[in-house]
Amino acid sequence: MRSPIADLLSDLGRAFDTLGISWYLFGAQAAIVYGVARLTADVDVTVRAPSTPTADWLATLAQHGFDGRFADAAFIASTRVLPVTHLKTGLPVDIVLAGPGLEDEFLERAIMRSIDGVQVPVIELADLVVLKILASRPKDLDDVVSLLRIHPGDLDTVRIRTVLKMLEDALGQSDLLSALAQCQSRA
Repeated sequence: MRSPIADLLSDLGRAFDTLGISWYLFGAQAAIVYGVARLTADVDVTVRAPSTPTADWLATLAQHGFDGRFADAAFIASTRVLPVTHLKTGLPVDIVLAGPGLEDEFLERAIMRSIDGVQVPVIELADLVVLKILASRPKDLDDVVSLLRIHPGDLDTVRIRTVLKMLEDALGQSDLLSALAQCQSRA
């Protein structure tokens, strides 16, 4: 018997395949795939949205067992995060619409992984670390420490540092590389 997460990802994958949408799993569920012992009650995915209107492809999601967690169509037009619920499991899913640039790169670099027999595109390990550092919530930084401990020789630290420096410059921040260094010292 598959886990509820695998059931959800199977249904989500079928819906996205029907629509021809590229996507990947990220967030806490991706950290779990990479070995982090973590509890979470939601699923985060990023999609390359199709050229069809969002309402049309949300109808396809509904046909595959997902219901929107938003009040009206005006919300859909004003957001990059579409909250839905998988009706069979009751689990929430946040669907992030990819923007050009870095998220496109993450989509291209996603790696197929098996989750209870379901093939799922999962964000690449170094890219996950970048997103976790960018979020910088305590639980995300704890995930980075765990990932550094679990995968000491598997992380492309040059890529991580390069992308974090690029993000610091683009966002006018100076704390991302230092957050990474703090996580490395904790690991």
